[in-house]
Amino acid sequence: MTTKLDIQIKALTPDLLEDFLYFFDKVAFSDNPDWAICYCHFYHFAGTNKQFNKRTAEQNREASKKLILSGKMNGYMAYLDGKPIGWCNINIKENYAKIPYEEESKAKIASLICFVVAPSHRKRGVAKQLLEYACSGSKDKGYDLIEVYPRKGEELSDAHSYRGPFSLYASAGFSIYKEFKDYYIMRKRL
Repeated sequence: MTTKLDIQIKALTPDLLEDFLYFFDKVAFSDNPDWAICYCHFYHFAGTNKQFNKRTAEQNREASKKLILSGKMNGYMAYLDGKPIGWCNINIKENYAKIPYEEESKAKIASLICFVVAPSHRKRGVAKQLLEYACSGSKDKGYDLIEVYPRKGEELSDAHSYRGPFSLYASAGFSIYKEFKDYYIMRKRL
């Protein structure tokens, strides 16, 4: 059994921009260079998937920098011994250009759309701790609920589990709100 890591979690602010960039420049996709262009910008990009796939890492890096500096990209960074080892992108739904599911709602909904954990620290509870912190932080900010979008499939690669696994959310008290062919929408009332 792996011991739970003693990590520190911080809300993303402009002061943490260099940590965020270092994490995505050097750590996040060191085992998956095909995804290294993302800089967690995909759901903030208003164009099509085909248009996004033509973008460069530098374009997405600069776009994410602008979003962080303007306060439109939010989330939490996980640190171990002062170094960033994890990230989750959580925001009010309206701050994303696209998300897997949209509907009119009077509730204030936080959408958690992405986890990225350093390859050397996966399966050691980092995502679980980030999720707990995100739930607590969202409640403190007056959100009514959190919505997540785990993909279906038991044998998803680490890369394809970036939305977080179903089991993580189920164990944290999320329940299925809607089911689609390839993914679930799960919600947790705060």
